[in-house]
Amino acid sequence: MRARVVAVVWWLFVAAALLLAPLALRDRLPDPLATHWGTSGSVPDGSSSLTGYLITTQLLWAGLCLVFLLLGRARDRRAARMTSAACVWALGVLLLGAGASTLAVNLDAATWRDALLPGWHIPLAIAAAAVAGALAAYLSRGAPDEQSSAARPVLRLRPGQRAVWVSRVVNPWLAAASAMALLFTAVTAALTLTGTAPGGFVPVLLPGFVILLLAGLATVAVSVRVRDDLITIGFGPFGWPARRIPLAKVESAWSETRQPGEVGGWGFRGLPGSATIMLRGGECLVLRYRSGGRLAISIDDAERGASLINALISERVPS
Repeated sequence: MRARVVAVVWWLFVAAALLLAPLALRDRLPDPLATHWGTSGSVPDGSSSLTGYLITTQLLWAGLCLVFLLLGRARDRRAARMTSAACVWALGVLLLGAGASTLAVNLDAATWRDALLPGWHIPLAIAAAAVAGALAAYLSRGAPDEQSSAARPVLRLRPGQRAVWVSRVVNPWLAAASAMALLFTAVTAALTLTGTAPGGFVPVLLPGFVILLLAGLATVAVSVRVRDDLITIGFGPFGWPARRIPLAKVESAWSETRQPGEVGGWGFRGLPGSATIMLRGGECLVLRYRSGGRLAISIDDAERGASLINALISERVPS
């Protein structure tokens, strides 16, 4: 309850500051005022009326808060609490910094084209937002997540019996994005080789699509294999690269239902000692290390995998 009250107070404070400060200075601001500076440097390349600027900032702040407060609705999850708090506070500080910078450069300017943006404004706002987000995440961490009270499933293995469990999950949205990135990269490469690519087109867009392709290939699929004394987690369509976890490092395993909003989103999420590989909401295999840390993997048939892991631990790993 206290965290929710603090979040609401922070939202109201930022909203009031973004609204009242421009209104208090409106007689010293050009109409329209500069609101966007391009990649060319400090010269503005976009403007807006004061009314349009106020409406945009208020809607942006309200929308961002709504998204990240919903993200942190699972307050029993430490990762969700910390992610939600970090995002709300960092974005609030970033918007306040951007708003202060916008007003400062427009103040007493003859026209919006005279509102030159110093190069240090943006780095300072980003740095302040990062510090605020890190501090908010640290202060909102609370108690560690309680260990699931659900019974640990265990298979019954005969002495000397060998068993293997394999499961795999594919994220169709990432697969589609990776396919599009691959197609774009191939077409762009062909245009470049033939000399028909538009000027400036390749250096601007190609790096972003290459990064999207590589990230998509790494996270489009995840597979888990349990056998003998090793747990292998494979990434991507070919199961490579792979992470290998000796069974001797695992204390127990269980199945648990988790949603992306509870762990901070999709992909590789987590904090030291509590990480999640989230490709889709639903059933997850949770590993608890003997060191106290945890790893959750969104995977199908997780309960069967957990039962085999527990059976192997109880019968083949010395206590």
